[in-house]
Amino acid sequence: MSQYRRARTGCTYFFTLVSYERRPILCDEPIRKLLRLAVQNVRVQRPFAMDAWVLMPDHLHCVWTLPEGDTDYSTRWAQIKRTVSRFCGADVQVRGPVSESRRKHRDAFIWQRRFYEHQIVDEDDFTRHVDYVHFNPVRHGHTDSAAAWPFSTFHRYVRAGILPIDWGGSAQAAEMHLE
Repeated sequence: MSQYRRARTGCTYFFTLVSYERRPILCDEPIRKLLRLAVQNVRVQRPFAMDAWVLMPDHLHCVWTLPEGDTDYSTRWAQIKRTVSRFCGADVQVRGPVSESRRKHRDAFIWQRRFYEHQIVDEDDFTRHVDYVHFNPVRHGHTDSAAAWPFSTFHRYVRAGILPIDWGGSAQAAEMHLE
């Protein structure tokens, strides 16, 4: 496992968000750019540290640290998802009939309604989740190494000297999973 050093001030969370019907649209350039812009805008209004991130075709994983005393990640995600949906929603085609529930809640067809979150409990938990985030493209067969996937904070960790460029192709990394 990697040894990350960080200053911890607030609560840290691991998140997974999934596209509606797991459609492989999240790496498409318009959605990717809007997602980046939405995250940047929300961070101005409601700051948080982006500890790790990976954008996959049909889902994303990330680790955030919120400011001390702030646990309102739900509002942040709602604003991010709403921004992306508002500006990209019309371009995303719906396959099949729309459920009454989605119609009632006026859900866009980019995101699943809910997301998964896990509060990071200690440094080992943090390390395991960041490694999981960075290794995810390899785990899903999109690439042979973490370095080959462009939509990840892995490259930031390499530039900072925290991870070597060849990390994520090893047998140790191949056995990574969250319990």
